[in-house]
Amino acid sequence: MTNWMDWYGLALMAVILVPNALFARAHPEGFENLWRNRWVELLEQTGRFGCFGFMIVRIPPLYLGLWCGRTVYLLVSALLTAAYCLVWLVWWNRDGLFRAIALSVLPSALFLFCGAAARNLPLLAAAVAFAPCHITISVKNALEKGASHDL
Repeated sequence: MTNWMDWYGLALMAVILVPNALFARAHPEGFENLWRNRWVELLEQTGRFGCFGFMIVRIPPLYLGLWCGRTVYLLVSALLTAAYCLVWLVWWNRDGLFRAIALSVLPSALFLFCGAAARNLPLLAAAVAFAPCHITISVKNALEKGASHDL
């Protein structure tokens, strides 16, 4: 079972989900989606849950292992995760284009990096689906809300 489980991925997902859970608890009304595109939303959600799952569960024939050292993998992953949490912390109650971009690009970069660095083909495929859709939805929603272009 050890080959199927990615403990680093589990830890990264747990850290990323903490600010999201706290935000959901503080805002029970949920996220207001002003920009609607059924196909982009479907692809984003499919990619999101694929990323969540494949960060944690490996499929051995489709997981080829790290092409970079474990230290590089952990350092880059930790920096992207820390940056994501920092943006949540600093821009907690502020809407805006920067927040929308940062909170969509950072997890997208994390999933893409982890998928590529670990040569985890299902994670990489899910991240390729998730990233452009998540960034598009986030930016379009911020602009629909009238977000300013400044920090």
